Amino acid sequence: MNDTALHRFPNVVGKNLAGKVFRLPADFEAPLNLVFIAFQRRQQDDVDSWKPLVENVARRFPQVRVYEIPTLSRSYTLFRGFIDGGMRAGIPDPSTRAATITLYIDKGPYDESLGITSEDEITVMLVRPSGEIIWRATGRYDPARTPSLDRYVTP
Repeated sequence: MNDTALHRFPNVVGKNLAGKVFRLPADFEAPLNLVFIAFQRRQQDDVDSWKPLVENVARRFPQVRVYEIPTLSRSYTLFRGFIDGGMRAGIPDPSTRAATITLYIDKGPYDESLGITSEDEITVMLVRPSGEIIWRATGRYDPARTPSLDRYVTP
């Protein structure tokens, strides 16, 4: 965890793979939201590496909701139907589709507000609907991170 108090989740609009519009962070649906931000298709393997933790958190902490947020440059908006359609085809589970919110935005201010200095790795955050970021990590899952996350999701 580093400098979470200095950064907030910015106000952005995206659409999940079921077609619902989200105004984030206000539309996050739980008091605590475990958010996976990815920038490149190849990073899906890194997101998937967190699956054991996600399943554990979902089972133990009903106050936590999990979201995947693929983040693309606004210049890809023209291809949104094709890109989102490809993601939808690759995700057969309706609950995963509902929790995958694609953003087509100006990534510079977004990255800056989140404290993301490199898009070479995924960023994982625990976020309140107010935009407060209370925990963060980057890259593939590392079991050593689990205890620090547990401190923040334990009621």
